[in-house]
Amino acid sequence: MRIGDAAAMAGLPVKTVRYYADIGLVSPSRATNGYRDYSNADARRLGFIGRARALGFTLAECRRLLALYEDETRASADVKAITEEHIAALDAKMAALATLRNELASIADACAGDASPRCPIIEHLASG
Repeated sequence: MRIGDAAAMAGLPVKTVRYYADIGLVSPSRATNGYRDYSNADARRLGFIGRARALGFTLAECRRLLALYEDETRASADVKAITEEHIAALDAKMAALATLRNELASIADACAGDASPRCPIIEHLASG
């Protein structure tokens, strides 16, 4: 099938499908006219990757999960380990974002937000 059809089946933009092929996440065959020819299995892989990316998995994690998806002898423990590593990374990001949010809220609260040129937000940013 052509790239547009594979993209539609996977729910991804054509540009994303082309990128995933370029980095080797899928390996479509080449038709005699030089176009990429995607199989139903390629479209399923693309859908898998799209759903994994929607859950925030990195491309490296997607590559590992895709290898496990295609390995019928996989251990679910391996899949769970990748997922738990991802959860830990998300927890760390959420903690960092909470700290950032609190700092921004603190300096925003210190600003009167009036016509005065004095602005604690600008002062904070300028102080380095």
